[in-house]
Amino acid sequence: MGTFDRMLRAIVALVIGYLWWTGTIRGGLGVGLTILAVVFLLTSAISFCPLYRPLGLSTCGRAK
Repeated sequence: MGTFDRMLRAIVALVIGYLWWTGTIRGGLGVGLTILAVVFLLTSAISFCPLYRPLGLSTCGRAK
């Protein structure tokens, strides 16, 4: 997982967390987005997304 991908995931997770904390998102949508935010934070922290490998995706820069 590339640096930009990690940063973007962390920012999106923090925005979702803020919206949940302030009560802007509630109910089923709030729960779903909060779970997504936790997944984004975890995958950002460990620099690995389990969906990238089976889909053949990579956001890492190529080695020269």
